Amino acid sequence: MTAAPQPAAPFGKAAFQLVLLRRMADFQPERVEEARRSLGASAADQREANRRWQAMVRSPRSRGALARYRSVLGPPESTGRRRVGDLECEVLLWALPLWPSLRFEVMAGPGGEVWNEWLVRAPGEPPYRPASTADLRPWSCTVDEVARAFAPVRPMEGGAPTRWRLAFAEPGTGRACVAEFTWGLLQRWEFPGG
Repeated sequence: MTAAPQPAAPFGKAAFQLVLLRRMADFQPERVEEARRSLGASAADQREANRRWQAMVRSPRSRGALARYRSVLGPPESTGRRRVGDLECEVLLWALPLWPSLRFEVMAGPGGEVWNEWLVRAPGEPPYRPASTADLRPWSCTVDEVARAFAPVRPMEGGAPTRWRLAFAEPGTGRACVAEFTWGLLQRWEFPGG
């Protein structure tokens, strides 16, 4: 006689962090491995978390992205309103243990449709202010912090969902530089073409 399958543990913040880490592993596999171990999770746990997340995202019975985030992450730490052009959107922030000085931010439009979801600096935390490309260390800063430090920047399409790229001129030299982000967190930067 075979044992009945065990019900899956509820999908919460720990599993969601594994989903965020999965995309970051393409750039920072050692950091991701260390972070995964700090969560007490195996590579198999991470694959299972991603499988479950993708099933939720693609489910025909899905309640929508905003409801999914509320279900998985619980009540937001804070909510607010932000004007984007002529529209006002709702902004929700959640704390995640892996990144205590950051918050997972979700911006939703007037109808509740999620427009953006990424990691941002937590309110009250001092922003990271890179002065040069030498200060751009993986996981040190967010899209907004790099954009402010190296303005003007040019947003570029990322290589996959949840990825962003910013092009800017290196201070002092004017060399073209591109910084790459996953879920809003810096992963790497380079001088294209050497």
